[in-house]
Amino acid sequence: MLHASHDSIRAQILAILAAWGSPPHLAETTADIMVETDLTGVDSHGISMLMAYEELLQKGQLRIAGEPRVVRDFAATAMVDGADGLGHPAAFMAMKLAVEKARAFGIGAVGVVNSHHFGAAGCYARIASDAGLIGLVTSSTRGILMVPTRAAEPVLGTNPIAFAAPAGKHKPVVLDMATTTVAGNKVKVYHLNDKPIPEGWVQDGEGRPVTDSHVANDYVFKHKDGGITPVGGPESLGGHKGYGLALMAHILGGTLVGASFSPLRNRTQKPDDPNNIGHFMLAVDPRAFRDIDGYESDLDAVIDVLHATRPADPAKPVLVPGEPEEASRARRLVEGIPMPESLVQHVKDVAARAGVDYMLKAAH
Repeated sequence: MLHASHDSIRAQILAILAAWGSPPHLAETTADIMVETDLTGVDSHGISMLMAYEELLQKGQLRIAGEPRVVRDFAATAMVDGADGLGHPAAFMAMKLAVEKARAFGIGAVGVVNSHHFGAAGCYARIASDAGLIGLVTSSTRGILMVPTRAAEPVLGTNPIAFAAPAGKHKPVVLDMATTTVAGNKVKVYHLNDKPIPEGWVQDGEGRPVTDSHVANDYVFKHKDGGITPVGGPESLGGHKGYGLALMAHILGGTLVGASFSPLRNRTQKPDDPNNIGHFMLAVDPRAFRDIDGYESDLDAVIDVLHATRPADPAKPVLVPGEPEEASRARRLVEGIPMPESLVQHVKDVAARAGVDYMLKAAH
């Protein structure tokens, strides 16, 4: 296990993106978000995505130099065309624009179309909370991974939802979740680490649980029957709620902005057609509703009550969403970002094919 420094990971990503033809400003935004994703412990959406991005590039689906641009602008709303590039720059532009509009109008809503995978949704929600605003992010997906409640085959994706709210004395509350039990790429992480996955994450085409991470990886990424269950698991445990959340996320991040719905698109898609993933960014200024000091003190009080709740295990105090990621970030800035040897080898191979040096270095 290599504990790579975040600086060396950023340099490696930048070198590969540049070799692929990404303009420097787009590559820097993408690399910054991918590194931040790994620092916060979301290993499924950081440097481990390079292999998937390389595959998109090789198929001709990814326009790596695509320049995002605003194509509609109406007061508190706007639309960004991602130009078929990686999703990070387009999503970053969209949330920055939503923040600007929220400061002017109290609320800002910006959609993105013609995009690709954008990493962890929480990174964009945090842009809003870092600006003192409430942020909400949803996205459509390209993969067909979720098995809807009562179904035996996947239809929807892992359509993420992220929410961030700034507090006063406390760090922001940040929720970042897949609408499936786990994100599909988390199965990939277990596969890379050669670890069994928990029962209930993935099911086969007969509805039976799959725990072998290598078999599960095939179900998730090689288009076999079966897939990932909705968040909440089986219907009796509330899986229908996760299914509904995924549909909501697609309506906002897909239907509303004009992005594709994979089960329909697969009937007509050509091999080199871009993914046309969509995103939805919402920013809300608390000042539009009340005095900011009152808002912050009330949210601080809510967090204080949650922290003071008696834990089931005294060794594991009650946390609020966002705190595990903050702890991971602080730790990994010092100790490095853990990368299994299988992932390190993949990165070496991607770098070699791109014609750039291998640059990962241990944090110490």
